[in-house]
Amino acid sequence: MARPLRIEFPGAVYHLTARGNARQNIFLDDEDRLRFLNVLERVVSRFHLALYAYCLMDNHYHLLLETREANLSRAMRQLNGVYTQGFNRRHGQVGHVLQGRFKAILVDRDAYLLELCRYVVLNPVRAKSTRKPDSYRWSSYRATAGRAAVPWFLAVDSVLAQFGP
Repeated sequence: MARPLRIEFPGAVYHLTARGNARQNIFLDDEDRLRFLNVLERVVSRFHLALYAYCLMDNHYHLLLETREANLSRAMRQLNGVYTQGFNRRHGQVGHVLQGRFKAILVDRDAYLLELCRYVVLNPVRAKSTRKPDSYRWSSYRATAGRAAVPWFLAVDSVLAQFGP
């Protein structure tokens, strides 16, 4: 049976997750996390995405983004494929790093964007990886909260505008 097609259209907002194959870690150290963010930066640019939030956990990641074109599947194939190739090359492995397809939940921007931004960046607190979100280096929380430099590929102004004037 064929997989259902993804719903893709310009202006769509998605909560995306991908987990390690057999729930294994996809980030073994900080260099892996930096490499992932570097690939994510290039994908945001190449596919004209708006990235609102991210969080890198040991065995999975969360992204909250908007596609300005109907290109989610192509962008995610690039992100996951390039990261997997680099991870395998660096660690002398072969095969899958990520388990199955990425999960994509279509989001109503007006009703849920802020709530999902909170959900994404609070993931390390819920997982007991840290007690405070601003002490976790691998999410967009610090940049959004004004406690760290904002990477150019993170749409912090769009998130903060959701709070109103």
